[in-house]
Amino acid sequence: MKFSVQRCCTTPVLLRQYETSTNGVLDRLGVELVDIQETGCCGYPLKTSNFMAYVLCSAKNLALAEKNGLNMMTFCNCCYGTLKHVNHLMAAHTSLRKEINALLEKEGLTWHGDLEIKHLLQVFSQSIGIEKIKKSLVKTYKGLKIATHYGCHLLRPCKIIQFDNPETPSTFDQLVELTGAQSIAWRNKLDCCGSPIWGINDALSLDLTTKKLNGAHEAGADFFCVACPYCQLQFDRVQKISLAGNDNVSYLPSVLFTQLLGLSLGIGERILGIGQNELNSMGLLEHLH
Repeated sequence: MKFSVQRCCTTPVLLRQYETSTNGVLDRLGVELVDIQETGCCGYPLKTSNFMAYVLCSAKNLALAEKNGLNMMTFCNCCYGTLKHVNHLMAAHTSLRKEINALLEKEGLTWHGDLEIKHLLQVFSQSIGIEKIKKSLVKTYKGLKIATHYGCHLLRPCKIIQFDNPETPSTFDQLVELTGAQSIAWRNKLDCCGSPIWGINDALSLDLTTKKLNGAHEAGADFFCVACPYCQLQFDRVQKISLAGNDNVSYLPSVLFTQLLGLSLGIGERILGIGQNELNSMGLLEHLH
């Protein structure tokens, strides 16, 4: 099983453990990731400033994957939402498709739309499958309560993304529970984490994060679990910054799903980058049997 990979621009700098844990887990499960050298940014940061550049960036990456006969996988919700959106626009609008393809042809590329775009969680649930993953587990968790956070771009806009039921998603919860952990019900589960406005309106960003934190605490969660780089940075790094010196609120560590699953697969904590999380995540090991 092989995929062209759309890597997130943020992870090599701020969240290297998402790269190493994803590589380690997929390698263990027999999935090969192909890093096509010419693949660049998905274009998400350009969406509101230069729409054509936004479309061109993703269309080029998709055309590169097509040229190599591969489907596309990404472990970033923003990249996933962008790739799906651009793919939809290119298929729906003839004039846009002609204009973008005219630019791509200068590089020997053409967007045809003949590929699948999958988020990492879909690779686990659809391409590999729950049963195969279960057979690969060497350890499971006992008594571990997880607050899953899907993230906005994984569910919305639902007609384009088509990842799961946007009101009652279950894919991520099922993946968490195959490790033996309990995916708990909690309020604010589907709300934004606050990351998109961090650095723009910090007070509002932190208010959204705090509401999520309070909801997960009230439900008895031991950890947040995410599959989006920006959500992880918000729950990990920003939570640590915002609660520093505040004795009235307790931290709730956040782990990447690839870290949670990787430990169950017997992958070492160094490869998974458990110690690289800003908030101490070593408590996972106490629940592993």
